[in-house]
Amino acid sequence: MKVIIMGCGRVGVQLAWLLVEEGHQVSVIDYDANALNRLGPNFKGQRITGVGFDRDVLVKAGIEQADAFAAASSSDNANIVAARIAHNIFHVPRVVARLFDPQRAEVYRRLGMLTISSTTWGAERIRELLTSAEIDPILSFGSGEVSLVNIEVPPQLVGRMVKDLTVTSEISIVAITRQGAAFVPTLGSQFKDGDIIHVAILASALERFKTLLGLSEGG
Repeated sequence: MKVIIMGCGRVGVQLAWLLVEEGHQVSVIDYDANALNRLGPNFKGQRITGVGFDRDVLVKAGIEQADAFAAASSSDNANIVAARIAHNIFHVPRVVARLFDPQRAEVYRRLGMLTISSTTWGAERIRELLTSAEIDPILSFGSGEVSLVNIEVPPQLVGRMVKDLTVTSEISIVAITRQGAAFVPTLGSQFKDGDIIHVAILASALERFKTLLGLSEGG
């Protein structure tokens, strides 16, 4: 993929390196030439000094051939403008904007733009860690509405079926790892001792999931 990242702060740098290491072609834009030095001397992608929503700068970065665009600067306004230009003018297939303001992120999400609110995500993640010590989410989706958790099957569930732990639209077993090999189970699949269960859970259903596992107080 050809990916353009606007913003060379901590998020932009980490994202750029992750994508390069996966073999993607990456261009990073920042108005501060010194910020681009954060990528390090071994970075194999392209570095562009300039304003990330300037048409000429975007063209220089290869936006006309881009498969994806990430607006990851520290400015919500700049990220919104750049993302809209990438989406509406250059028709980049995949555009994501990082926004600090949760309300603005939600507004633009409703308009069809992919947004990440680091404020909301961070708050949700901290809440998960504070209130769900027994179940540690490894990944959150959206603004924390859905989490992916891994948990070793408790003794009381050994021999029970996936359907016993499934709640439509709230709790879904997406995979089971057994003896080092993962598979996608059916509702009739049985849990065995030592299984690692990979579960997608609606945030509002976390307590219900803990109850099904027998982890809640009195459960």
